[in-house]
Amino acid sequence: MKRKVTNHLFILFLFFAFFLSSCTTNNWSQFRGPDFNMVVIGKNLPTEWGDSLNIRWTADMDGESWSSPIIYGDKVFYSSAVLVKKAPVKIQENEPEQKQGNGDAPPPPPEDNSYLEDIYRWQISCLDLKTGNELWKKISFEGNPRIKKHAGSTYACETPVTDGKRVYVYYGMVGVYCYDSGGGLIWEKDLGAYPTLNGWGTGSSPVLYNNVLYVLVDNEENSFLVALDAVTGEEKWRKSRDEKTTYSTPVIWENGHRTELVTLGSKARSYDPESGELLWELELGGRFAIPSPVFDDEAIYFGNAGGPDAVGPLFAVKAGADGNITPAEGETTSDGVIWLVPEAGVANPSPLLYNGLIYILSSRGGEISCFDALTGNLVYKEKIDGVGACWASPWVCDNKIYFYDERGNTRVLKAGREFELVSENSIDDKFWASIAVANGAYIFKGVEKIYCIGK
Repeated sequence: MKRKVTNHLFILFLFFAFFLSSCTTNNWSQFRGPDFNMVVIGKNLPTEWGDSLNIRWTADMDGESWSSPIIYGDKVFYSSAVLVKKAPVKIQENEPEQKQGNGDAPPPPPEDNSYLEDIYRWQISCLDLKTGNELWKKISFEGNPRIKKHAGSTYACETPVTDGKRVYVYYGMVGVYCYDSGGGLIWEKDLGAYPTLNGWGTGSSPVLYNNVLYVLVDNEENSFLVALDAVTGEEKWRKSRDEKTTYSTPVIWENGHRTELVTLGSKARSYDPESGELLWELELGGRFAIPSPVFDDEAIYFGNAGGPDAVGPLFAVKAGADGNITPAEGETTSDGVIWLVPEAGVANPSPLLYNGLIYILSSRGGEISCFDALTGNLVYKEKIDGVGACWASPWVCDNKIYFYDERGNTRVLKAGREFELVSENSIDDKFWASIAVANGAYIFKGVEKIYCIGK
């Protein structure tokens, strides 16, 4: 049973990512990427919705994906992978292992390599925000997958990003594609294909900043962080990483001292976005690099997700840190670390930072924890009954905290130091993607449909 739970933790998202979060304001967030603090500033957004309440339109999903939708102006973009042809199961017998001691080691189970003969179509779609009508759809690639994925995951876990002029979509080990706002292909780039942990697939989304596209390619064979010229696709710099497979999306952190590109893994690392120079690093702990950091001008807050045998920690790192800032054994501070909560319970959804408080949502069980961002002290920890698995990141709007589980049930809490459950909303679909929001409307992307929710 433990093995099954562990596998499920990696069905990203993402971001997923999970995953993997999506945009939080009309345009600004898409310059940075899909996984930063989701504080919604929109006006006239609904507080209640359901299958027949405040639904402006729905559009059928074409293909499958755990990536989040994004919005720019009057356009909604989403990526997906469509199974064109499923190959018959093809079992490859593994070589028998040599004798160990007085007996034979049990042979490994046969491996199904039929995925190498599957045919998929990787595509990006653009919808009209007002009507849900499809404006254009572009096929980036059609052919065989280059890596294996978890049976519960998809080949389109990474969220696209846009600056309004160009749209960038990364499909893990398939490649990076850049389109103009009308769907014309500008450039494409193959970053290689490498095995992932247990063949579970990929999830980290690209980040766009100052006409540079940053892509984190962590895997079991050749991990690296690469910066691409967003206009031409030419490589500006590449940094090798002593990491295995990760799923967390990097963030650009503009703080009171400088601008940093922060990534998570077995270590948290900060890079100079211009040169790729390593600024600081620290040992993270936890189990899985899935959620992404949140930040303000003076500090950045992050941690890896926990698992059945580990609890996710939460760190606060001050702006201007330098070098190895890992606290000494048994310590919770260092020259760069303001505080550390070793058993904070960081999980798959990214944390939420709002008005000096950090909210942590559990992957399962309906637990929500609130910490003081200045001290790391626990403000409250509560459990909400009946909450399903949570993959999408929470968001805040009009002093209320929102989060939804995979069954489409949204819980609404009052923001602040006292826990108060305000209301619940529900849509009948399956949801792992985080929301997008603009022009008085939310965009939810389910397995069956895309929903525009507005008054």
